[in-house]
Amino acid sequence: MSQKIKAVDFFCSGGGMTCGLTQAGIDVIAGIDNDATCEETYSKNNPNSKFILADVFTLKEKELAKRLGLKKNDKNLVLIGCSPCQYWSIIQTNKTKSQKSKNLLMEFKRFVDYFNPGYVLVENVPGILAKKEQSGLANFIKDLESKGYKVHFEIVNMNDYAVPQSRKRFSLIANRVSKKAIFPKPTKDKRPTVADFIGQNNGFKKVKVGFKDTTPFNHSVAGLTKKNLLRLRKTEKNGGSWLSWSNDKELKRKLYRGNGFIDNYGRMSWEKPAPTITTKFFSISNGRFAHPEEDRALSIREGATLQTFPKTYNFYSTSMTSIARMIGNAVPPEFAKKLGRTIIENHE
Repeated sequence: MSQKIKAVDFFCSGGGMTCGLTQAGIDVIAGIDNDATCEETYSKNNPNSKFILADVFTLKEKELAKRLGLKKNDKNLVLIGCSPCQYWSIIQTNKTKSQKSKNLLMEFKRFVDYFNPGYVLVENVPGILAKKEQSGLANFIKDLESKGYKVHFEIVNMNDYAVPQSRKRFSLIANRVSKKAIFPKPTKDKRPTVADFIGQNNGFKKVKVGFKDTTPFNHSVAGLTKKNLLRLRKTEKNGGSWLSWSNDKELKRKLYRGNGFIDNYGRMSWEKPAPTITTKFFSISNGRFAHPEEDRALSIREGATLQTFPKTYNFYSTSMTSIARMIGNAVPPEFAKKLGRTIIENHE
């Protein structure tokens, strides 16, 4: 097929999926999100893609078709739905805030039904498959197959696809261009680790807790309370945990529900993949997010690099929390690139 494949990235956030698909050679014509704080980051890093600030619950199919010049039944079109997914996460968090997000897959389905594109991509938390009836996933897949799509879905560990994280995600490709189910193959190379991506050898100078980087590189680090700094100083380098100071009467944690999580306050290991980079990766109390050696949490740029964003991909916001949300919610561009190449190979 000579026409270039084009894509629309629903729930695009800061543009991880758009970045990877673009690297693969797909023309991502637009990203859609209802979070205005993502617009500058998305637009400046993806200048050939239009950012559409819209709520998918109120966005109409005909309106989108008109704005982007989309046609129905276009085999060169990819629709991507990587909806925010905290509601279906297996992590025990308060679900009231994310209540509305539980129906996003069904809203995305409206656009799939209307446009009948050549390809559909979905990426989400593994919990969406574990609760496939409640989440609407079972119905979504059944509908795609009834329309003649060949659907492949599985729970993947991103580390098997050259991402330096142990990050398990649900991933789906539906294809009606050829008669086969398609999906990228895991890398044949050694699985990447933290040492392959961050540290002084990879261009990350040593910085102290609370460091503010005013350059676009954004090697900024969150502050720590005096007690948490003391805790980190006592935590064994390269993979240590809070068990290092669990018997210190000044530093030990009060008994609470989260005490079972050995990763909170832990350091990453150089020789292992990072844990899942979440939206709270800049905080040591939210997971194993302390630097392997330095007495601080990961910097903003380190989190982005472990998510495989290029070092030239700049994030725009005065809020560290807002930037970390964009990074943590992103589809790692390296995995997105592999999805894109799989689609292009199938198309050719």
